[in-house]
Amino acid sequence: MTMTRRQLLAAAAGAGFAARVGLADEAQRGLTINSANPKDYEMTLAGFSEWITPNEHFFIRSHHYAPDVKLAEWSLKVDGLVDHPLTMSLDDLKKLPRFSHVAVLECAGNGRSFYEPRVPGMQWKYGGVANGKWTGVRLADVLKKAGVRDTATEILFDGEDVPIGKMPKFQRTVTVQKAMNPDTLLAFELNGQPIPMDHGFPLRLIVPGWAGDSWVKWVKHIEVLDHEFDGFWMKTAYRHPPKLVAPGTAVPPDQMVPVTDLPLKSVIATPAGNWVAPGLVTISGAAWSNGAPIAGVDVSTDGGKTWKAAKLGRDHSKYAWRLWELNWKPGEGDYRLIARAKDTAGNMQPLEQQWNPSGYLWNVAAPKDVTVSRTEQVPAASNAPAPAPELPAGYKSACLTCHQEDIIRMQRLTPAQWDRELNKMAGWGAEIKPDDKESILNYLKANFKP
Repeated sequence: MTMTRRQLLAAAAGAGFAARVGLADEAQRGLTINSANPKDYEMTLAGFSEWITPNEHFFIRSHHYAPDVKLAEWSLKVDGLVDHPLTMSLDDLKKLPRFSHVAVLECAGNGRSFYEPRVPGMQWKYGGVANGKWTGVRLADVLKKAGVRDTATEILFDGEDVPIGKMPKFQRTVTVQKAMNPDTLLAFELNGQPIPMDHGFPLRLIVPGWAGDSWVKWVKHIEVLDHEFDGFWMKTAYRHPPKLVAPGTAVPPDQMVPVTDLPLKSVIATPAGNWVAPGLVTISGAAWSNGAPIAGVDVSTDGGKTWKAAKLGRDHSKYAWRLWELNWKPGEGDYRLIARAKDTAGNMQPLEQQWNPSGYLWNVAAPKDVTVSRTEQVPAASNAPAPAPELPAGYKSACLTCHQEDIIRMQRLTPAQWDRELNKMAGWGAEIKPDDKESILNYLKANFKP
């Protein structure tokens, strides 16, 4: 992979692999900007054609603004229920044995935009995921060095990022059992380079097989606990029902469980659009699970009536995605493509959505409609956008303190959902004055409809 000038300078500086890129850079490298600040950038379908996702194509998920970590001032603290509290520099960590895994990093909300009925949150499509080579040290080796006590049950991770406004600090725990798994790492490299700042420089927790909410970035403090952590991002956010619920059902956080394992999933990357010319067509994509190897991917070109086995790619690893492809020679007409993965544990992708109120872990074998014709059908140009409406009093301070309007614009909620979402944001720290609430709610209902 060719390095950019910025990457070369950063690598030479050792600790300087933290340069931030502008929005023009993101567009050039093929990332979709869901939220400009905090950064939430989605990988395009083209990313599913490579087994290892280059750093510049890696999706970015951030709850807060990326910190500016100075390596000379950084250290890792390990304390809590340990016999020997530690303070370690990056050089200290690198004296421990190194290990690498190729593993999928996927946001728990990847695919949220496809749920019906619609679910509030970052409206990821397919690209809140990437597959990279992570290098670092085993978390278990660090914990053993500190002497974890027998009464320990959970490990708490805290990063360098600072909460925005009154948002809660992002802190997550993993079980002692998962922490001691030899595959769980504290990584300082991504694809052979120092981890970029947007991805957690200088140290990131790697929890292969689990969703990205557990992969804490910018790790600076590890605390060993003998109880469940009651922080917001464990007790309220990143939770889902332990069993199926009817679409639209509201489930209180205390009746849900934390998101952990990734579900079995596949994505159709090509054809990327909804039109192809007659002739030989390659249907291709990627498939992954929580660590059970991919056993196969079956593809249907007639909406699920008949299936053919796709050819699996040569490259594979326990926690990595597996590329697949199927050659297809259709005649002119309309077709519905479906790709359905299966793993060696006997799991198979569902053909119907398994809805949940937080929009996590979407993994339905989603259909893709394709028209085969000699002439491409170009959609008619849309009308010019309407003039921007006047913002209600208090809207900027209540709704745009922690993020920009791009996140709000993508929601497209019903009036009842906007009412619930406004109350939820108030609970998350948004300062909404009682006199402003009705006008803000009316503005959201009128301008961001489904």
